Amino acid sequence: PQTVEAINHVKEANVPIVVAINKTDLPDADIDRVHRQLSENGLLIEAWGGDVIAVSVSAKTGEGVDDLLENILVVAEVADLKANPDRAAKGVVIEANLDKSRGPTATFLVKTGTLHVGDYLLAGSAWGRVKALIDYRGQRIRMVTPSMPAEVLGLSQLPSAGDSFQVVSSDKEAHTLAEESQRQRESRQR
Repeated sequence: PQTVEAINHVKEANVPIVVAINKTDLPDADIDRVHRQLSENGLLIEAWGGDVIAVSVSAKTGEGVDDLLENILVVAEVADLKANPDRAAKGVVIEANLDKSRGPTATFLVKTGTLHVGDYLLAGSAWGRVKALIDYRGQRIRMVTPSMPAEVLGLSQLPSAGDSFQVVSSDKEAHTLAEESQRQRESRQR
């Protein structure tokens, strides 16, 4: 279900995709089955005459990771994907959850700009000041650049997956915009 949801998000956003087929080092790996399932969901891979790149990888052994990175760079170059790191960050919320000890946390993917610890931000109707940024290894970092995901701590509430986020100039601006966003959501639900 998560894969189908991700495919639907990619289609809606009309963005290029590179598929990483993981765990191909396992003896029961059935890559043809995965290719068939991808085609059933509207992603026809190059090997089957389509235009979607699919790379077999093993996160455990590292096999295929270099090929995956190379293909991502090729797709980014062909699509002329560029981001300016020298501006306030904007991006999308990938997921969010409530941690008993850390409060509302969310994984953000920066599309453009750079997100720093201490920045004020708005994510849907959630707002706050970035207290901490945590990378994919669980390490605290000071900033997040374009195309980098990171877990963000310091939000007022949980944003929704798919919400856009942006850095704003002050706590007051973030709070005001969050209230406005909440009012708009409530009026749409009526």
